[in-house]
Amino acid sequence: MNKLSIPAMRSYKSNPYLLAVMALSAIMLSFAPAFQQRPEPWPAPESAKKLKNPVPNNAENISIGKNLYAKHCRSCHGKTGEGDGTKAAELETFPGDFLTEEFQAQTDGEIYYKTTEGRKDMPEFKKKIASDEDRWILVHYLRTLKTG
Repeated sequence: MNKLSIPAMRSYKSNPYLLAVMALSAIMLSFAPAFQQRPEPWPAPESAKKLKNPVPNNAENISIGKNLYAKHCRSCHGKTGEGDGTKAAELETFPGDFLTEEFQAQTDGEIYYKTTEGRKDMPEFKKKIASDEDRWILVHYLRTLKTG
């Protein structure tokens, strides 16, 4: 074996610089959502804040809401609603965390409005979830996604 080929044969284990770059890359990828832009404030109109959820909050509706969430929301917002879904890293802005006090402090009307109208990466769901009742049911389910 000639001496020129020996450095080329070094593994990443014997090259501290390569190992450091690989470790740093892995760490950065694990924090990808942290590098996304945080969404700008998204105030709902006063009229939306005052809307009351007309749908009963019961076990049957929570179950329906869970299925709606799995179909329409989980890919971006994640299984538990923390904004870590499989598509989250592809978005320009962080999709939001439903577990936060800030999210949970919104009125049902605000959440319904934002789900219905959408904004930027967040699609409008008035066509995807055409039933007003189902969007209200989804609001009830999102209320279950809080730390506690």
